[in-house]
Amino acid sequence: MIARRLIFIAPFAAFTALVTYFAAGLQRDPSLIPTVLIDQQIPEFDMPAIEGYEVGFSSADLGGEVSLVNIFGSWCIACRIEHPLLMELAEEDAIPIMAIDWKDPPGAGAAWLRKFGDPYTRIGDDFAGRVAIDFGVTGAPETFVVDKNGRIRYKQIGPITPQIWREDLEPIIRELRNESAQGDPADSDIAGDNIGSGAGG
Repeated sequence: MIARRLIFIAPFAAFTALVTYFAAGLQRDPSLIPTVLIDQQIPEFDMPAIEGYEVGFSSADLGGEVSLVNIFGSWCIACRIEHPLLMELAEEDAIPIMAIDWKDPPGAGAAWLRKFGDPYTRIGDDFAGRVAIDFGVTGAPETFVVDKNGRIRYKQIGPITPQIWREDLEPIIRELRNESAQGDPADSDIAGDNIGSGAGG
């Protein structure tokens, strides 16, 4: 009798355990995902231009000033959320925005930018996704803040909203620029405690 009950209870118990496991995963804060490249040099890369563009994007293009590296794709619905803000930043010349066009078929990224506007200083074609892997990209959009020495100082996971720009990214960029002006980019505490990875929301 007991054995027969266990036969019916076991599948239910297993199902309950799975539901609990996945529910816990959904509640996990994406900002807690380890970002091992924080305060590390950007990976070396040299991407060709996307179809319809003449100039690509390489690691040599980063450095000398604080900039953003934005991961996007024409297939990325969430990229549409942040794109008007990127356009606004470009129009205001707020910061150079570089782009990695991730896993787009030929011509798709260029067509998307013709439709919605192009806020980027340089764009690289990462159809195979190798550069994104080197950056530790987990999805799109993602944006990296890179300092004047070519070090990754912050990773924004998810779309940049006006609030995220105002409360998170802009203060970080301002502090990095001040750090550069003071001539002490290597030893500042900014990298350790104040800059890490963020989650869109």
